[in-house]
Amino acid sequence: MTQLVVGRVQISEAARVTGATARSLRFYEQEGLIQPGRCANGYRDYCAATVDRVLLVRSLLDSGLPTALIQRVLSAPAASTEPAAPVPDALRAEVELYRQRVAVQVERLTARLSALDDLLAG
Repeated sequence: MTQLVVGRVQISEAARVTGATARSLRFYEQEGLIQPGRCANGYRDYCAATVDRVLLVRSLLDSGLPTALIQRVLSAPAASTEPAAPVPDALRAEVELYRQRVAVQVERLTARLSALDDLLAG
């Protein structure tokens, strides 16, 4: 995903590189989505693989998946070795159900947008 991080960086640099806030990075760690290392002084230590994982998490969040489902998808064996691995069969039905709920929301929003367009045109 990214080759911007060489070696290890602290949270402020990881935030800058990924576009996440330091608070978001701490939240991702709390939710089990990432596991940064720790320096001797206790500071978080982000390697390139962890930065890549943050970018993947942000992408999945941008797609609308809730963190609990992201955690389950990323903890599947294929995801730990291949970030772009397909959704495991055990989670496929749950992701598809979530997708269907999003599609319904899109339909509702499209109808609202159309009603607003009609109002503005009238």
